[in-house]
Amino acid sequence: MTRRRRLLAPPAVSVRLSAADLTTAERLDDARVEQRRGRRRRACGMTAAVVATAVVGAIGTAPRSSWFRGLEKPSWYPPDRAFAPVWTVLYASIAWSGTRALNAAPATGRVRLRRRIALDLGLNAAWTWTFFRAKRPGLALGTIVALDAVNVSLVRESARHDPVAAVALLPYAAWTAFATALTEEIWFRNTDR
Repeated sequence: MTRRRRLLAPPAVSVRLSAADLTTAERLDDARVEQRRGRRRRACGMTAAVVATAVVGAIGTAPRSSWFRGLEKPSWYPPDRAFAPVWTVLYASIAWSGTRALNAAPATGRVRLRRRIALDLGLNAAWTWTFFRAKRPGLALGTIVALDAVNVSLVRESARHDPVAAVALLPYAAWTAFATALTEEIWFRNTDR
């Protein structure tokens, strides 16, 4: 190498890590890898729980049954074709926001948040079974009122950890509030059945 090239070339930096430094660097790298794995596990778990809820709910739904078709419904009852796309978007937002909130929460907060999510999804699936399969609109009304209360609690708990996740849950809470009014109206109009 010519003298001129040596002057223009950046000096070689020699970094020597001690055994303690290397161990610390390895630990930091392992912690990052484990954090990514935890995020992926929470995303997969949340998605699986929401998909399971959707499947259980879909199995319990029977909008074409003679019992349901015979019920008197209010004029503001949405067309049947509206429910599938609405619930698809809502379930996707539940999975997304739940994952965000769980990833943002500390370990102790995740336990409480998971419990609320599990209760919420359980009540969500239970409504279709109490309404369509048990043919008990009054019991379904009680189920959905409980779901509304848990929704409020879930939005508040999510907001503690990730405000964006809480905002993403608001359409779900609004839809179930609408479904509560709809359930109550159907029950009121069909109390003799």
